[in-house]
Amino acid sequence: MKEKKEKTELTSEIVKQYGMEAGAAVVGIAGAGDFGAAPAGFRPSDVLEGCSSVVVLGLPFPPEALELDAPAYTALRNAILTQMTGIAAAVEKRLKAGGHRAKAVSASGGKTVEGTMYGHISLKHAAQLAGLGVITRNYLLTSERYGNLLWLSAVVTDAALAPDEPARCTFCEHCNICVENCPVGALDDPAAFGRKDCAKFFKIVNKKLEIQCFRCRALCPYRFGLS
Repeated sequence: MKEKKEKTELTSEIVKQYGMEAGAAVVGIAGAGDFGAAPAGFRPSDVLEGCSSVVVLGLPFPPEALELDAPAYTALRNAILTQMTGIAAAVEKRLKAGGHRAKAVSASGGKTVEGTMYGHISLKHAAQLAGLGVITRNYLLTSERYGNLLWLSAVVTDAALAPDEPARCTFCEHCNICVENCPVGALDDPAAFGRKDCAKFFKIVNKKLEIQCFRCRALCPYRFGLS
């Protein structure tokens, strides 16, 4: 019988250092039990049974990304997505090496519900719970330091880590710029983000995905944070 590996004692600080050493710019911890509002099938425990903590990893786009045309913006987005997937895999590996169960969660892939693709968990909601930013009127995660340029991945684990305080900063008071400039009205109802309408601008061009609209990101007064 294979011997059970003894678990390394971990703290949030140690695991955050794993993320930084893997290349993340910011790392936050959320408790798996704080996802009760997530729909069934999209909670951390659905990704890893017995999950205790969600390690959320972030890396910003360069500000110049918002000045690019659609093909160049998409290429940069894809490169950062690949990088974030690798960072999550590196953290997962270190957690497993310490005897803990862990599974990386990328922004790529997920589950399809009624024709719409959803991530295995909402990385934006996880990041807000982990103190990395808040979900603003444009339905993007926005942080005080990096604005809405953070790209995310995560690792769910059975390691019991002290969670960070959820982010509670306010950005959108007296501002409606993203709503007024959305070409398909996807942001008209704050309670029902028009994901299917927004998806019209995610098109296949020459057999490759191209994101043809990112006005809500580019026009936001807080796109670069509170600098």
